[in-house]
Amino acid sequence: MKLRVENGSFYYKKSVPIFENINFEAKEGEILAILGPNGAGKTTMLRCITGMLKWKAGKSLLDNEDIASMQPRKLWSKMAYVPQAKSVSSAYTALEMVLLGRSSHLNVFESPGQEDVKKAFEVMGFLEIAHLADKKCSEVSGGELQMILIAKALASDPKVLVLDEPESNLDFKNQLVVLNAMSNLAARGMTCIFNTHYPAHALQRAQKSLILLKGGSYVFGDTTSVVTETNILRAFGVDAVISEIETPGNLLKNVVPIDIMAEEKKERLKTVDKRCIAAMTIIANSNEIADKINGLLHEYNFLLIGRMGMPYRECGLYIIHVTLDGKENQILELAHKLNVLPGIRVKTTFAKGDFDDRGEKQIDESGNYSKIE
Repeated sequence: MKLRVENGSFYYKKSVPIFENINFEAKEGEILAILGPNGAGKTTMLRCITGMLKWKAGKSLLDNEDIASMQPRKLWSKMAYVPQAKSVSSAYTALEMVLLGRSSHLNVFESPGQEDVKKAFEVMGFLEIAHLADKKCSEVSGGELQMILIAKALASDPKVLVLDEPESNLDFKNQLVVLNAMSNLAARGMTCIFNTHYPAHALQRAQKSLILLKGGSYVFGDTTSVVTETNILRAFGVDAVISEIETPGNLLKNVVPIDIMAEEKKERLKTVDKRCIAAMTIIANSNEIADKINGLLHEYNFLLIGRMGMPYRECGLYIIHVTLDGKENQILELAHKLNVLPGIRVKTTFAKGDFDDRGEKQIDESGNYSKIE
């Protein structure tokens, strides 16, 4: 299911827009990360997306149907919203709270049945919180409550999951549980949208990102083209370095803040868009994922100058080696789209040298290369 915002505008005071003519979308199976400084309106954006706040202009659409015209029961059977966790005095147990997520599937006076209880335990097990089933929500930690609220949302079997800073109250392990859950849900076809204070989480998990800037402007697109050192500087006024951490399995992006930058320094940081030669190795653990890899390699076929792949059936693995020639940002974009797929490992090695100066190829307006005769 695709969620799209068209020409969205919102303000509390007309002279001070929070968003103005904003356009973006998240398709089936995609993760969209929303970032921005404090006060940029990230939570307000989610409330507008879900219809809890009414756009002053523009609209939110689910598969081209305006959310504002949908009956609440129909809307919340397709979409689930997880707010920021706060302490509660509720006497509900964790299991009872999760069962509330089944309400959109029940009649007005109908009680949850065995299938509903089974579903509740299924999502609690998925999030590794089944051991909290009998604990009262008023007695759990803030991080545990956050996980319970996410389980409640998943219990409704939504097609679109919207989360407001789901990792903020969690320790390292449970941050990974939530991030892994989003990746796995997206791989199954769910659309996931989340606010975050962690640019690295966007780089590691999200296919698309939206950065909200103060004053109503924004940047939206593929994560590798949006979450850049330049845009972090624009949005947060922070000089940051985007680095790569090499693990035994793959390369992970990380964002390290270096210094608070004065306004006059913000134009110094420029993007690099040079020609590169690179070798990429991809290891997948299922045929289904291999099909998705092939789809992405076909999409970026204009970068490929060599490819070799074969299944290693004895271990159930699919190993692909590709050689690439193209703009650095295009190669990094492909590597990112592959890297956010669950169940694969990707490593990219760039050759040293300034290949643009060799004169063997030229770049056309679309960013592709052609031979110079």
